[in-house]
Order: sequence, then C-alpha cells, then structure tokens
Amino acid sequence: MEGYKHKELTGKIIGAAMRVHTYLGVGFPEVVYQRCLAIELRESGVAFEQELELPLFYRGEKVGSRRVDFLAEKTVLVELKAVSEVTTLHHAQVLNYLHAYQLEVALLLNFGEPRLSYKRFVN
Repeated sequence: MEGYKHKELTGKIIGAAMRVHTYLGVGFPEVVYQRCLAIELRESGVAFEQELELPLFYRGEKVGSRRVDFLAEKTVLVELKAVSEVTTLHHAQVLNYLHAYQLEVALLLNFGEPRLSYKRFVN
C-alpha cells in the first residue's frame, strides 16, 4: 500500500472494520455493522459523516443525490455490504459513486463473509 493516496486513513478504517467483524462475526444486517463501525471510527479518531446525502454529477452538472454509508474526513467514501459474496456489480457501483461524487478514493467493506473482505478503489 506504499504510495497509496489516503493510505493512513484507509488503514484506520479497515482496522476499525476488522474489529467490528471480529467481535460480531457474520449474519447481521448491514445497518448493525454500520452502527458498530461508527463507534469504532469515533474511537479511532476518524472524522466522518454517516448516511450523508451527496450530490450526483453528470458532465459537471448536478443531476440528483444519493446517500453514502460513510464519508471519512471528507475524502474517502466507505460503502458497506453484508452479503455472502461481493460481485463485480458491487465493484461497478463503488466506481460509479466515485465518479459521480467526484471523489478519489473509496473502500468497499463486506461483513457477510467468514473473514472481512475489503477492496480499495481509486477514481
């Protein structure tokens, strides 16, 4: 991860998610993981906004909005899932969010597998 943009911040977020997954395991609804991750992020000193409604852009013009799970330190979008398998559709969703929200870095965290899975995306 050396040289990655927002490496320290994404590391803190992934660490917080791992603590949640270790404690809860698999089987809860996404909202439970979201609430627990908020607690862990606060404890880690990560500034974030939760369920934040962000504008969507098309060719530089605002065309609507959508809520994101977390926006950490106004720079890293965090999308949560609690599914048995992350698919390419989930990846496309995160990439589309990055582009539409005009952000650079996102994390996709999945709590629905025996081990926390995560993927970092860059726009």
